[in-house]
Amino acid sequence: MGMSVGGGGSVKAEPNVVPMIDIMLVLLIIFMLVIPAVSAGFQAVPPQGQNLKPHPEEDTDQVLGIDADGQYYLNRAPIPNEELGARLNEIFGNREEDFLLYVKAHKDLEYSKILDALDIAAKNRVRVAGMITDQTPGTQSLVASDNLLANQPRTPPGGVP
Repeated sequence: MGMSVGGGGSVKAEPNVVPMIDIMLVLLIIFMLVIPAVSAGFQAVPPQGQNLKPHPEEDTDQVLGIDADGQYYLNRAPIPNEELGARLNEIFGNREEDFLLYVKAHKDLEYSKILDALDIAAKNRVRVAGMITDQTPGTQSLVASDNLLANQPRTPPGGVP
């Protein structure tokens, strides 16, 4: 901060921007740390298997995630465990088809907690629940058609790759 030594008697009205810059830098650092954790959804390492058909997650899919602590996440957004039934009833209550819920649970979670979530889902209009797993790294499915789907290049909407 500078100071005028000359005798002029006039008052200078300069804004002091240093505190504002300090606050902005602190906010920038906070957002840089928080946003990746929020956008990632939840941390669950699903069980691994060998004969798995690839199923890319679509926007219309309803996914119930359960982390290692038993916390529920509906479409990557954390929800209180007590509200799971009401939320599922709200989502599937207005549908006439596609009563499918995908469940992605952490591999170290007790199976009884997964069964509790499936029981809540069954009582709230979910007709089919599918479990999400990952292919064991370094392996391929022993079913030939599964491997063809996984290695097949995607064709853009125009039809020409």
